Parts: sequence; C-alpha cells; structure tokens
Amino acid sequence: MSSEREEAAAKKPNLSQVLSKDRESFIDFLGSIYEHSAWVAEELYDGKLSDDTNNIQKISDLFERMKTIVDSSSQSRKLELLRAHPDLCERVQTLKTLTKASQEEQSRAGLQFLTEEEKAVFLKANTTYKEKFGFPFILAVRNASKYTVLSAIQARVKTDSIETEMNAAVGQVHKIAWMRLLSAIETPEPKGFLTCHVLDTASGTPAANMRIHLYRINPTDNSRIFLNEFITNSDGRLSSGPALKGKDFVAGVYYEWIFFVGDYFAQLPHLKTSGTPFLNEVPIRFGMDDPDEHYHVPLLVSPFGFSTYRGS
Repeated sequence: MSSEREEAAAKKPNLSQVLSKDRESFIDFLGSIYEHSAWVAEELYDGKLSDDTNNIQKISDLFERMKTIVDSSSQSRKLELLRAHPDLCERVQTLKTLTKASQEEQSRAGLQFLTEEEKAVFLKANTTYKEKFGFPFILAVRNASKYTVLSAIQARVKTDSIETEMNAAVGQVHKIAWMRLLSAIETPEPKGFLTCHVLDTASGTPAANMRIHLYRINPTDNSRIFLNEFITNSDGRLSSGPALKGKDFVAGVYYEWIFFVGDYFAQLPHLKTSGTPFLNEVPIRFGMDDPDEHYHVPLLVSPFGFSTYRGS
C-alpha cells in the first residue's frame, strides 16, 4: 500500500516545482482547481506571483491566495463560477455511465447507493433549489455520505436569502478547491503532527496506563487500517511523542482513536462502575485536513461520559 502511495506521489510535483512553472504550465496545472475557472490561476500568476513566492511556503498559503482572488471578485464572476460546476443531482441520474475517474467523488459519498425514494427526494429538492437560486446545488462530497448530501440540500433549499446561499455555495467551492490542491501537489515532508492527552474527569487526574489504538480510514471502502498501539504515561500523554508525524501524517482522510476506557477504570477500585461497564471502548473518528498543521485530539472521560475537541 505504501509503495503504491509513494509511486503515485512521485508523479505529483511539490509546491516549489509548481511555483517555478512558466505561465502557461502554471495555468495549465492550476486552472482546473476552481471548476472551469482558469481565470483564478491566471490572476494569481499575473498578480506578480514571482514577487510573492517566498511568502508561499505551504499548500495552504497557495490556497489562501487563490481563495482571496475568488472572494474579492465581482458577484457576477462568482455566479459564473458557481454555474460552471456540474449539477450534482444530474450526475446521480447518470452515475453508472460515468468513467471511474468521474465517479470518484460521487462514489465516496455513496450517491450510487441512493434508494429510489431517496433519489426522488434528492432530485425534487434540486429542481426547487435551481429555480430558487439560479445556480446548481454544490457540496464538497469527497468526505461526505449520502445522508450528508440529503441533509444539506433539504436544509439549504429553505434559505431565504439568495446572497446567503450564494456565500454558502462559494464556501463549498473553496472546500472542493482545497481538496483538489491536496490531491494535486505532493507534500514530501509534512510539518503536521497528531497528539493526544487523556484526562480522567472522575478522579480529576491524567489517565495513566490507558491503552489506545489508532487507525486510518480507507476512503475507498471505509475500512480501518491499524497504525499503532499506545499506552499513556503518568501525564496521560503518549510517551513516544506525536502519534503521527512526517511521511506518516496523511491529510485529507479520516482517522480513529479507540480508547480502552473499560480496562483503564478496572484499575481503579475506588471508582464505582457497573458489572457491565457503561463505557468499554470509546471510538473517536476525526478528519485531518492540512498536512502542515498540529492536530491535538484529546479525551476527557469518566465511567459514564466523555468529550473531545480539537486542541493545540
């Protein structure tokens, strides 16, 4: 699996190579990041990109430059950008006839598994949406499920303000562009890393000696890929340092912690727990979107409840 990933990555340019391209090659490479809107890449290059290259150190820096160009464009140009996107619901009707490459994002969302009833709801809401707003329903579906798509279109079609919905649609376009950049540009040495901290809220102390498993979720079939096992130290942290860093830190996919809290609380006889523990294993599935950021995903837990958040 890793050799296949390395082989695929070898075919992708890194950020430095992208920035060193001549105008034609630069626009050819980035012109499709925003759907049928090469003008974004053109304005980026022509806006004295060479003078700003030193300030673009990460993929997120490049994305922010492109995003700013779109956000500062006229309403008519934004509308043109939205209308350049394919109709997601029409693709559902013809999904089985698309090429494998064209099906990738829709397949990840499970749109090919819509029931006839779900498809009818989907298409009806889509027709209403287009008539109401004048542009297609847009959603970044790569990491979404069919339930996400159905919930989103049924909620957004009720939006009263065209301007509000237009801003929401542009926000989705930015998410799509970001994921396309991540897929197009290799990050040979990611600066991002993943850490964890477990706090026992029943005792008011760090949770020492808790076993934790980490998995990466395969985006193709949603299966779990085991990565490592950890035991927390006296401070409730991972003794080995970051759980993921460097080349092992793959952004744009989901991960899952499994905290074996039942085993942990069994070590503490002063705590009253039930014969069949209310909490035995606590799974937390989370996404990491940026290869150069620190993701801290902790657990606050008692025998009867838990919470988490993205920390730093």
